[in-house]
Amino acid sequence: MPDYYGPGYLRKKLADRRVRILTRYRYYEMKNHLRYVSDIIPKHIWVQFETVLGWCEKAVDNLSARLVFRTFKDDLYALNTIYAMNNRQVLIPSAIKSALICSCSFLYVSLGDDGFPRIQALDGGDATGIMDTTTGMLLEGYAVLQRDKNDRPVLEAYFLPGSTTFYRPRMAPQVVENSAPYPLLVPMVFNPDARRPFGRSRISRACMSLVKAALRTLIRSEVSADFYAFPQKYASGTSDDAELDSQRATISSFLQFTRDENGDAPTLGQFQQQSMQPYSDMLRMYTSLFAGETGMTLDDLGFASDNPSSQEAIQAAHENLRLTAEAAQGTFGNALVNAGYLAACLRDDFPYRRNQLATTVPAWRPIFRPDAATMAGIGDGVNKINQSVPGYFGPDNIEDLVGIGPDMSNGTTTGGGMTNG
Repeated sequence: MPDYYGPGYLRKKLADRRVRILTRYRYYEMKNHLRYVSDIIPKHIWVQFETVLGWCEKAVDNLSARLVFRTFKDDLYALNTIYAMNNRQVLIPSAIKSALICSCSFLYVSLGDDGFPRIQALDGGDATGIMDTTTGMLLEGYAVLQRDKNDRPVLEAYFLPGSTTFYRPRMAPQVVENSAPYPLLVPMVFNPDARRPFGRSRISRACMSLVKAALRTLIRSEVSADFYAFPQKYASGTSDDAELDSQRATISSFLQFTRDENGDAPTLGQFQQQSMQPYSDMLRMYTSLFAGETGMTLDDLGFASDNPSSQEAIQAAHENLRLTAEAAQGTFGNALVNAGYLAACLRDDFPYRRNQLATTVPAWRPIFRPDAATMAGIGDGVNKINQSVPGYFGPDNIEDLVGIGPDMSNGTTTGGGMTNG
């Protein structure tokens, strides 16, 4: 029997990781607290500002919206049916978005009361495990399946190959046997490498640092806006006993000054009006840095360009985002196959081998949906290639290019050079 770390070790490991994950969620939900760092602006004024930025949310949503799962090809074990029965339109996007925020989410597989497998998405702050980097599966896992209103665990699960142990407060552990050769907890990892097999969050340290710097710029610009709207004025040569209401002098459109008993009148003046341009330039600088960090453009973050871009120009500007999305499709697709494989083992009550699903390939919608001009170009290219190599392009791989499936209402497909598939 292999040596396992046990639920105590994994529970502590999850508690350590959960702090950082909750920090990412605060930035995603725009609830991050900006620490007071100014020596000029009084603290009681600084804390009154509730300025927020939704850049981290845009960084996550902009990528997750482009990761649209389509189907499994060569689906020998009916994985498409399993996911269709588990509300795939909500399950898969939820797991993807959580993985982008936390660096890793988890798919929890169980057997329902009707005997059909259930798949549930768990947040990265509620599950962890020891990963087998060869298969992308877990050697053992731990998850908090339910918490009370005070965020305390009330239902925990410890996963091992062939069994799952459930823990409830003041109750004996409950062991449920199963036929799966791996723990029924599958990690869905974003941007993994050999050093960090559980990946990296889309909300990186650089993203959080740039958001804080931009928020400080916005607060300083809010304070300076008062001086921009009401430039500072001065009066020299006033009598020692003269009384001047500074608030009235700031907002009044007309002030009256009389001469003193010696016939002298004060000299009035105004300091040069403060410019807001430096704050705008500084905010644009931070926006450019954040866009470069996340593969987005200034248009995505609120700085609209003067001229509308073509579809080709939009894709060229998002080249880094496209590369990130393609890499994410590979790791997320592998997790979906792994979870479907375990669900098939539960459904059939048989320990299939993982290599039996080696030919099952997940297919995704195009990262950038083509416009009419691009689709026309694809059609011309398909016709020319199919004339040279008959049947090279069919409905399935054309759907990979354009993201629109063929009309199957009459049971056949037609089109220039396309073959029935």
